[in-house]
Amino acid sequence: MKLHDFRVSGFLFAGISAGIKKNGRKDLGLIYSEVPSQVAGIFTTNAVKAAPVRVGMERIKRGVGQAVIINSGNANACTGKQGLKDARKISSWVARGLGIDEKLILPASTGVIGVPLPLRKIEDSVPELIQSLSPDGWMNAVEAIMTTDAFPKIAMAACRLKGKKVKLCGMVKGAGMIRPNMATMLSFLVTDANIKASLLQKMLTKAAEVSYNSITVDGDTSTNDTVLLFANGTSGHPQLTHMDRDGEAFQSMLSRVCQNLAKSVVKDGEGATKLVEILIMGAKNREDAKKAAYAIAHSPLVKTAFFGEDANWGRILCALGHSGARILPNRVDLYFNKFPIVKDGMGMGGRFEEEAGKVLKEKSFRVTVDLHQGKGTYLLFTTDLSFEYIKINASYRS
Repeated sequence: MKLHDFRVSGFLFAGISAGIKKNGRKDLGLIYSEVPSQVAGIFTTNAVKAAPVRVGMERIKRGVGQAVIINSGNANACTGKQGLKDARKISSWVARGLGIDEKLILPASTGVIGVPLPLRKIEDSVPELIQSLSPDGWMNAVEAIMTTDAFPKIAMAACRLKGKKVKLCGMVKGAGMIRPNMATMLSFLVTDANIKASLLQKMLTKAAEVSYNSITVDGDTSTNDTVLLFANGTSGHPQLTHMDRDGEAFQSMLSRVCQNLAKSVVKDGEGATKLVEILIMGAKNREDAKKAAYAIAHSPLVKTAFFGEDANWGRILCALGHSGARILPNRVDLYFNKFPIVKDGMGMGGRFEEEAGKVLKEKSFRVTVDLHQGKGTYLLFTTDLSFEYIKINASYRS
């Protein structure tokens, strides 16, 4: 993909260094629609919500937005009433510089929790940030939202709605503290499609279920998780107000882009060396399948076995047993990719374990569990657990 592939009609992007991060990397980003957009959003379900999340949840109720101001290096979480004032103050500075209503600006932050924002640095940098806005500023904005990310995470796609070509571009940051319940660390999507906010919200929620809400790195849900989708309508097609054939086309594209972004978060999981798909089949219902998948994905014993390339299927059955899902142990089948390793709850022996062990040496693979209890299924994306994960998170604030 080339830089111009991420041009979306009517959107401008910027990213600069405001000195929030100690390493001097970009840490202040701005996404701006030249016209007011329909907007949808999904936020963390963590009871401890960062100040920008609380402000964003209130402002998005109108279904209209025009910009998002993002800082990295500081989460503005657990900062009390001052944190809320700071989030609103930064929005007001950006609004004044852009000449738009402050309520059309949604704030987002990521980084260290419990530290007040360096307001003077941000205020001094806002004029430069706005001056830097450009149709080609996409990658600068992407770099500005990154923290422990090893690489930028982006995706794009296009389709036709009512005879008009529309484009969808998305970015995401996140590598740790990833077990999002209806969101992921930070993700921003922009499209020139014309879709009513209420329908846009339904579409984003549905897309999140198969993407941002189906990944886990370490089982933690952040205080700052935010997903925002802006649709500014500049492609010129009649507004979509209900789900029809064109709506299904956009839904399919949105789900695909979100899933690609979500997978990139897992691939970049802090210290991760493996991308693992956990597929549960034959559960009593979808909820049971989900419980089983998360129990496997969150087990330190299972995750370290993946890292050590050890086909230790006993750990997986152990995780299933305490998952809360309804199982009959003597009916469980287990596969690594297409290789069977457990049949009717019993290991199949050395030759099969040897083949399964070869699968674990690959960078990505699928673990399939068939419970033979019903028709419930669930697909989850996760990682292994390595020495590097501990190293990164043991010294995160230093």
